[in-house]
Amino acid sequence: MTETTSQQLPAVAFLGLGHMGGPMALNLVKAGVRVTGYDVVPEACDAAREAGLEVAGSAQEAVRSADVVLTMFPAGVFVKEAYEGVDGAEGLLAAAPVGATFLDCSTINISEAQEVAQLAHAAGFTAADAPVSGGVVGATAGTLAFMMGAEPEVFERVRPLLEIMGGRVVHCGGNGMGQAAKICNNMILGVSMVAVSEAFVLAERLGLEHQAMYDVVSHASGQCWALTTNCPVPGPVPTSPANNDYEPGFAGALMSKDLTLAATALDETGTEAPMGRLAAELYAQFVKDGQAGTDFSGIITTLREASRKSSGEG
Repeated sequence: MTETTSQQLPAVAFLGLGHMGGPMALNLVKAGVRVTGYDVVPEACDAAREAGLEVAGSAQEAVRSADVVLTMFPAGVFVKEAYEGVDGAEGLLAAAPVGATFLDCSTINISEAQEVAQLAHAAGFTAADAPVSGGVVGATAGTLAFMMGAEPEVFERVRPLLEIMGGRVVHCGGNGMGQAAKICNNMILGVSMVAVSEAFVLAERLGLEHQAMYDVVSHASGQCWALTTNCPVPGPVPTSPANNDYEPGFAGALMSKDLTLAATALDETGTEAPMGRLAAELYAQFVKDGQAGTDFSGIITTLREASRKSSGEG
């Protein structure tokens, strides 16, 4: 988190105060930024208000005096609906003041990010996409990684805000390229977690203890974040979700969503990525099996059970 003065910072309307958005908005407030928040879920508004955030009565009210309109929504359709308005309701593009920048931190399809940016441009605003990596822990600690797609001058305008909420901010190119970077990164993460989990299941069946496996691989060519930070078995990495019954830092439903976005991008670009597609299928089944709220490292339990069945055990 980078320190800066509130005089340098634009006023923010923060829309989407859930598990990620709420802590992000509060970090801005703590840094002296004038933030007005709103969420369609009353409980999220109540929690944010109790934590010290100014909460408006509507999204339109929140943006009327904002320099930056920041959205943190679960899907691209909600971003578009918020920008344009639905059922005759005024959209954010109609409510925002002249000169505002629309900054979407949701994780959505690249094509959706580019579409909503075009809507903002057509209405006379600047726009950027800046999806995040780091989960709820990173949102709370202000250590998120932001991947931004925007024109250079827009990037410079909002970068001080992102540096408050995150530990790393990377300008990836024009509109949509933040989403491109996020999707590619999480395809690697999904594939690597499946690979690490498969290796641990094989190690178990060979009689190799978890700690010995970890001690070797964490200092060998198989070393990766999925192993050394989010290890899918309890013990070797005490802070990993595996030590807390797979309570999510990054839920399986979110990994499935991101891998579905990656699969869509693969289809749209004609890219061959068999491992990415297989990971998407495995996490989709993981969610269907009732594990949407389980940390994505819990995929190891699915792989372990499949091994038992295939070998005729239990």
